[in-house]
Amino acid sequence: MPTENNNTNNSLQMAVVPQSFINKMEGHFVNLEKILQKKSEEEINAMWIESVKIPKQLGISPKTWQTYRDKRIIPFSQIGSKIFVKRADLEKFMEDHYIKSKH
Repeated sequence: MPTENNNTNNSLQMAVVPQSFINKMEGHFVNLEKILQKKSEEEINAMWIESVKIPKQLGISPKTWQTYRDKRIIPFSQIGSKIFVKRADLEKFMEDHYIKSKH
């Protein structure tokens, strides 16, 4: 049975902290958020996609995809009969072929 003196575990404890410390911590949290977001984007761009999925993503035929590989238009990695492409390389290819509107 709990004693009355043991209620501190469930009670709200408070501390006085200088505003400058809070401001400094806020800045650290903002920087940490930016670092984590950048790291997340880097991890996504470093992801490898199986070759069989590429034609559908690009809206091209498997033969066209084969031609792209033969001409080394998009970088890829081959391990045995498996072929992989980095997501970042696909996005760069798309950006390189982006056509802007006239307006």
